[in-house]
Amino acid sequence: MTEELADAAETLGHALRVAGRHTDLYHRTRRARALSVPAEMQWDVLPGQACTGAEFDLHAYWEPSYTSGGHVLDWCATEEELTLVVANGTGSGAPSALVSNLALNAIRNARRAGLDLVGQASLTDQALYGQHRGERPLSALLLSFARATGEVRVVDAGSPTVWRDRDGATERIDLERQLPLGMFEDTVYVPQRLRVRPGDRLVFVACDRGEPLPGGDAALDRPVRRAIERTRRTSCADTPRTVVRALREEAPGGLPDDVLVLCLDWHGRDPAERRAVGGEESEGLPGPPAV
Repeated sequence: MTEELADAAETLGHALRVAGRHTDLYHRTRRARALSVPAEMQWDVLPGQACTGAEFDLHAYWEPSYTSGGHVLDWCATEEELTLVVANGTGSGAPSALVSNLALNAIRNARRAGLDLVGQASLTDQALYGQHRGERPLSALLLSFARATGEVRVVDAGSPTVWRDRDGATERIDLERQLPLGMFEDTVYVPQRLRVRPGDRLVFVACDRGEPLPGGDAALDRPVRRAIERTRRTSCADTPRTVVRALREEAPGGLPDDVLVLCLDWHGRDPAERRAVGGEESEGLPGPPAV
């Protein structure tokens, strides 16, 4: 019966998704109050708040949900890989929403044309620079996870911060930051590599304060670490909201004006299944540089 109910729920979900394209009824039902125009633009282009697969759980939460318009969030799951994009907000209001909309559509256009992460970053960089001539750059993090092996390719364009909770230890992953998208013409981006293991939890924190904190990102590192540590026994679905609430209490100067928190729990594949698809490394051969 559980399987039958799950099938019925999935069928209903698809039906509601399709029906939502032809009526505003479900949009109005979901909302507690009216959205601002920038938030409406953001809600219409973001993929949603959750995505799950056999190898991973992915959940996001952002505030303020009803007035924000600057953060960029996107993902795409195929049988082979999970592609993820997280970007900081670019301010508030309709101009910020327009920048985010342009960036998101440029990323999707490049991805759907078959370009890799570097190609996606480069095309988006050109689109933003061509429109704003370096006045509205966007700090972004683009990642591609191999679902069979946990290998990750990363392009860090002045990105949000990413944290890893592994074996009871929480640490910020230090990536080589490159220029934000759209800052200069024809920027060349270089991918980095890391690996996630079954049981790893990655937490992405994207903030837009309007006014920078003294000390930059380092000023938020301690409260972010404590907030993530408090969620070790929290489900992936509840973790982003819990982190935001903890930051409200602990962040110096209060919570940033806009904040996006995304949690990725990596389950990985069974070793036998990995061997079946040729994804497991041979003994003695080095993997990608560990980050």
